[in-house]
Amino acid sequence: MTRSATPGRLVFVGDSITDAGRDRGDVTSLGDGYVSLVARALPDAEVVNVGVGGDRAVDLEARWERDVAPSAPDVLTVYVGVNDTWRRFDAGDATSAEAFEATYRRLLARVAAPDAGGPRLVLVEPFLLPVRDEQRGWLEDLAGKRDVVARLAAETGAALVPLHSLLTRAAESAGAATLAPDGVHPTPSASRIIADAWLAAFRGEDAQTIVDNEARLQA
Repeated sequence: MTRSATPGRLVFVGDSITDAGRDRGDVTSLGDGYVSLVARALPDAEVVNVGVGGDRAVDLEARWERDVAPSAPDVLTVYVGVNDTWRRFDAGDATSAEAFEATYRRLLARVAAPDAGGPRLVLVEPFLLPVRDEQRGWLEDLAGKRDVVARLAAETGAALVPLHSLLTRAAESAGAATLAPDGVHPTPSASRIIADAWLAAFRGEDAQTIVDNEARLQA
């Protein structure tokens, strides 16, 4: 069933996939990723991008009061997790699933529930499409973070964007490097999938059907 809603003010917080090269000195800059595509699809919405490349959950927490709390969203999207995995393998700075969950819970505790005047929540599952053999070993670490996001979405009633499963399936036909050359950062075609999956979650639609339809059109 499709959920109808007035878009209102949509605030997106996350890492480089949300940031997508936005001009941080310009509050209207949306970058060239999925956030800008969502904005085009919802022209009546006010869209705000406060993504910052490289962020982990603890980095979101450190800037939450500065960047997120004052933004007064009607819909708040949180998309974080892949850097919590990546830093373990490129910098030896691991974040356990338990630590990730504790931080994520503290973030969501700062957000009032919708029935208390708070925003609708959209939580995005982090994804990884291994393009190098060693990245396959990252998947187990990321799985713990993905489980946390799904569990918190269920607990809070947030819409969940099941991005890892969607992009993994899309990569079966398109190829992982076509969607994310380094396994993490999306190409324009992958950003289109992310945007459409977000729109599906926002509207209460089946994201997998949308992604499968796109794959057939591109075949």
